[in-house]
Amino acid sequence: MSQEFVALILAAGKATRFKSKKNKVLHLLLGKPMIQQVLDCVFKLGPKKVYIVVGHQRDIIEKQSFAKDITFVTQEEQLGTAHAVLAAKEALKQAEADNVFIMNGDLPIIRPETLKPLLDIHKKERNALTFLTADMDDPSGFGRIIRDDKGRIKVVEEKELTPSQKAIKEANVGIYVFKINELLQALPKISNKNKKGEYYLTDIIEILSFQGKKVRSCKTPYGKEIVGINDRFELAQAVDILRKRKIKSLAEEGVTIYDISSTWIDLDVKIGRDTVIYSSVVIEGETVIGSNCQIGPFVHIISSKIGNNVRVLTSSMIEESTVEDEVQIGPFTHMRPKTILRQGSKVGNFVEMKNTVFGRKSKAGHVSYLGDSEIGDMVNIGAGTITCNYDGVKKHKTLIENGVFVGSGTELVAPVKVGKDAYIGAGSTITKDVSPEALALARSRQTEKPGWVRRKRKK
Repeated sequence: MSQEFVALILAAGKATRFKSKKNKVLHLLLGKPMIQQVLDCVFKLGPKKVYIVVGHQRDIIEKQSFAKDITFVTQEEQLGTAHAVLAAKEALKQAEADNVFIMNGDLPIIRPETLKPLLDIHKKERNALTFLTADMDDPSGFGRIIRDDKGRIKVVEEKELTPSQKAIKEANVGIYVFKINELLQALPKISNKNKKGEYYLTDIIEILSFQGKKVRSCKTPYGKEIVGINDRFELAQAVDILRKRKIKSLAEEGVTIYDISSTWIDLDVKIGRDTVIYSSVVIEGETVIGSNCQIGPFVHIISSKIGNNVRVLTSSMIEESTVEDEVQIGPFTHMRPKTILRQGSKVGNFVEMKNTVFGRKSKAGHVSYLGDSEIGDMVNIGAGTITCNYDGVKKHKTLIENGVFVGSGTELVAPVKVGKDAYIGAGSTITKDVSPEALALARSRQTEKPGWVRRKRKK
């Protein structure tokens, strides 16, 4: 008999308690949709194939870019978990495996190592059904495990519990491994005669157990991972668990993170050894940060690549940009998308760049805007420099070659090119190309009218 299995993820519900126009399984937790995190976990268990049962907003879910091949099954009307499984009946009949692993799509913090014993027990004992349980301090919202004196098992859902049953701490967590043929034979026997008028998958536990089939519960010691996301508060609880788990994993790899409570680091972020992260830092997307970097307080980095030995000082933002080795950024600097800072460059207070290449060892120390620009090596950008890149219709490029000195208060009206080793006098508005090694001045002549203020006051 084959021990291979397929996986079935239930993600068809509307989740009315979530109060969102978006399906809850598409909400992000540390940069990943909830359903993707569930899939990441399930794929690590080695299923032969994965199915997702979809219903509410199925078109949107099916358009997601999942990491691996997924087969979708549609539940046209949402009438409970057993009804969702029934929607996959034909797919399961054709599955080239004897077993099916089933879980809900709203359990994003459970780990593969927590689920593996469930599969191992099921395969070893060749059970008809093996399901996961956990002892919980507060099992509210979960069905309770009820056993009789003959060892038979059933699950009673929260809304059906008697007062004495509510005191039971062992809860069914909604994760199962079935023999496919046993599951398909039992599904038609499920009734919807309950307070919600739904078909509960949990009823199969009682059906198979009372038929004398091999039904086994597998109690996990990691009950705190069973966080189903039914509302926004539970979403926040799950995020907090994942966030601390991510920080711990980085710390184990040699990253210093000073303030666990205020630091946000997405799951796909990679950070090198001996990098130091200060408080109130947010790092999102597929950001990669090298080794021996310093990321100061209130820094926000999104989907960027940061080299080694980089210092990012207080309250700076870096979006979809590349920062090479030994660069210093900030404080109060904004690197907008498609910016590249070459090795050894320095970008200081209140400087903003967008779609700009900034050369090796070049400096822009103060209060400047550089957009749609290509700036060479060893360039000095004086305080208050602006590239005027937008004419109201199109964006235009500014090209500044190696060794240029741009004086303070300069406006460069693109398209314009400044040649190698040229000087731009402070306060200039440059509208024409500047030759290499030239001094360019573009100022109005200063005039003075003695006594003008005194005469104005008399009027």
